[in-house]
Amino acid sequence: MRKLGKEIRDVILVEPGRNANLAKRDPAWKGGRRFEHLAGDELKEEAQGLLREAVDDLAEAQELLWASDTYALLVIFQALDAAGKDGTIEHVMSGVNPQGVHVSSFKQPSAEELDHDFLWRCAVRLPERGRIGIFNRSYYEEVLVVRVHPEYLEAQRIPQVLRGKKFWKHRYDSINAFERHLDRNGTKVVKFFLNVSKEEQKRRFLARLDEPEKNWKFSPADVGERAHWDAYQDAFERALTATSTPWAPWYVIPADHKDVMRALVAAVLVHTIEGLHLDHPALSEEDRVALAESRTLLEAE
Repeated sequence: MRKLGKEIRDVILVEPGRNANLAKRDPAWKGGRRFEHLAGDELKEEAQGLLREAVDDLAEAQELLWASDTYALLVIFQALDAAGKDGTIEHVMSGVNPQGVHVSSFKQPSAEELDHDFLWRCAVRLPERGRIGIFNRSYYEEVLVVRVHPEYLEAQRIPQVLRGKKFWKHRYDSINAFERHLDRNGTKVVKFFLNVSKEEQKRRFLARLDEPEKNWKFSPADVGERAHWDAYQDAFERALTATSTPWAPWYVIPADHKDVMRALVAAVLVHTIEGLHLDHPALSEEDRVALAESRTLLEAE
């Protein structure tokens, strides 16, 4: 799992051009044959060990990304409530240089954001070259929650003539074109759907109610959204199927075991950065001469 092998990649990747088929993806999958016999503390300990190794690898990969200053990495997290987005970001990014990472969380759009196209508020927060940008939710909300609650479109004041049968397809097309543009200009996009089961979500909601220090995480609206579970599963499946591309793939990460989920995400990120085949910047002859002169000056002090 530390290195993203083919066995694992085949399970979690949404192959471009194929149906995401969420009904056949097990939210409690443990990460392959090596781990299937483990449970409880054993599974947790093994997954946490792999996560620590992957975090170290990610720190090295991020340093190379920063030093090369040619590519940026955009990481998108989408999930239903209580799937573990915040905790995954916290644990997976725990070893990287905070100067090279920026996290953006997207909640209900402001009046200014609603006056622009649906990609605008995310576009202005894209990472610079050499940096990792993390979107905790993203423009995908516009084909997920808005698809489940189409009444939200009213606030966007989209001309009625543009809201025909192909409305959602056109949004998928816009997203694919946007991500293709990013890829062509040096921003690598990788996307995670944290796939939690309905039963595990219920357990986590109850834990938030039972533990006073977690009460702040709970919103009664979250329970109301469970009534739309099937609609959300359909919206996610349609979106992942339509927008998993060679240049911006979706990974469906089983989320019922948090430590397994975090280790898988870290492994994918290391795999993605290593796939860029980056090198440390090469020094010119002029640079080498300047370094030699600096050494002479320092040693002469």
